[in-house]
Amino acid sequence: MTLPIAPINIEPRRGFLKTLGAGAALPLGLLGSESASAQTSAPASEIITRKIPKTGEVVPAIGLGTYLTFDLLPGQPRDTIREVIRRFWDGGGRVIDTSPLYGTGEISVGDFTTAMGVNQNVFVTNKIWSTGEFLSDDSHARRSLEQSMQRLWRDKIDVMQVHSLVNVDQILPVLRNWKKEGLIRYTGVTHHELPYFSALAPYVERGEVDFVQVHYSIHTRQAEERILPAALDKGVAVQVNMPFEKARLFKLVEGRPLPDFAAEIGVTNWAQYFLKWVISHPAITCAIPATLNPEHQSQNIGALKGPLPDRALRERMFKFVEALPGFGTLGSMPPYPGKAYNGIIRKGINQRNAAAAR
Repeated sequence: MTLPIAPINIEPRRGFLKTLGAGAALPLGLLGSESASAQTSAPASEIITRKIPKTGEVVPAIGLGTYLTFDLLPGQPRDTIREVIRRFWDGGGRVIDTSPLYGTGEISVGDFTTAMGVNQNVFVTNKIWSTGEFLSDDSHARRSLEQSMQRLWRDKIDVMQVHSLVNVDQILPVLRNWKKEGLIRYTGVTHHELPYFSALAPYVERGEVDFVQVHYSIHTRQAEERILPAALDKGVAVQVNMPFEKARLFKLVEGRPLPDFAAEIGVTNWAQYFLKWVISHPAITCAIPATLNPEHQSQNIGALKGPLPDRALRERMFKFVEALPGFGTLGSMPPYPGKAYNGIIRKGINQRNAAAAR
């Protein structure tokens, strides 16, 4: 599935190295669904986009993650998820990231995008976590793919990534075969834990994948050491997970006004501040923040509008946040402060902990 996007005035990725953030923009209507409902929902404005290096295909620079937020127990109300996806779509978002490990996340994505009539114009990035009965056995992987297709209501998945490098040297060749078969369009690898960055980097440095998904934020910048430079050099698209540090960044700035200079790039809230900082790096293709709050989704997708910081402003943004009390100890803060996600994943964690306490 190729998004109906016509590139307009997009700089080569190499050129970004000089500006660190000159965002390319497209009329939002060019990204819309061909269905009448989708066409009428798309406002006539411009959004920040990026090219996928291996093909030149264009995607919006802000996507939507689904970990925990789209995972609900069967029978729980899901109207909030529907509204999050609606605001995401109407604001110009097209890239949705999920995984079979995210509880009911795939089901929510498939159900609501299909009901909205936009499923085939969503750019789905998914993952696989598989071993097999023996080395090179792809039967487990294929069952995972088939299940994901059923849940997502797709006959092809845009990006399939080896989740957290699990069995990567056996599964990556399987993904390449699926790409040849037309079952997926791009291959990738992912990780979010810093100790594994040294294991993740070689797959990017060798140019073995089309996509890499990595943890990167204004607080956690280790990806700048090897992974992001290699992605620029080898033409690998980069998705960013945890751009808000599991909501810890919002706790850091709670009750604080934005600095005056944020207005220079049209930033009106802290979510846009953190996201525009991330996507202004020349290697970044798309950041994928997750939320279950429709108002927060509106804030997130607003980062697709307006200018991005140049190198000097980007450094100023970092220095401002770095100087805040608690920045240095952010990693020790409990994740998702003030939030509760009570889906299949949380139920499983609670059952495991209860069994261990007996």
